[in-house]
Amino acid sequence: MAHIRSTLYLAFMWLTVPIATSIFLIAYPVPYKYRSKLISSWSRITLHVLSFICGLKFEISGMENIPEKPCIIFCKHQSTWETMALQLLFTPQVWILKRELLWVPFFGWTLASMKSIAIDRSSGKKALNQIIEKGTQRLEEGNWVVIFPEGTRKRPGDEPDYKIGGAMLASKSKFDVLPIAHNAGEFWPKGQYVKKAGTIKMVIGPIIKSNELSTKQIKQVSEQWIESTLKTIYEKDYS
Repeated sequence: MAHIRSTLYLAFMWLTVPIATSIFLIAYPVPYKYRSKLISSWSRITLHVLSFICGLKFEISGMENIPEKPCIIFCKHQSTWETMALQLLFTPQVWILKRELLWVPFFGWTLASMKSIAIDRSSGKKALNQIIEKGTQRLEEGNWVVIFPEGTRKRPGDEPDYKIGGAMLASKSKFDVLPIAHNAGEFWPKGQYVKKAGTIKMVIGPIIKSNELSTKQIKQVSEQWIESTLKTIYEKDYS
């Protein structure tokens, strides 16, 4: 049954994503803070459909930790789910991502319209400078900047591998970090289209003050909070 439900959801996405992308692109001349609300509305619809078809719901705790001023979001990356869920909470937002994603039909075109910071991860210091320069610019413009600090999706229980780029952006820009943990990978795993019915738990952590910590400390504190929180919300023991 899960395969049938997941196939129906996939069909819904394939049928409607081109329409949604066309709307986003037509609206491109509109200021981004307004366009981002369209993207947020689309994410809300897709998550409602996901719940209806696949029985995959979610609950969010720690909403009181969200600051009024946009900051840098460090979110665990396990699934496609969080890319939609984050749109419900933070607008306008931009992502730091690998440039190859911009080449994906429809999805990549939408990302390109979202003021994304697309980097060549093989370029080393150049990519790091791009994160700092453009990330600071986006923050100063009033955008939330979303970073998946490990750079790629991880399966529950995988060894964490946090990169330095996000922490360096926080240290240089002096914008705070908001850590977020969730267990979406237990229900919508990396590389699989089958979704398991259940309730995803997302936890928003306390703000990490970047002006009080070094780059290394920002990385350590955020990693420690996210990984320790995951252990409290996972449905299985991955140790």
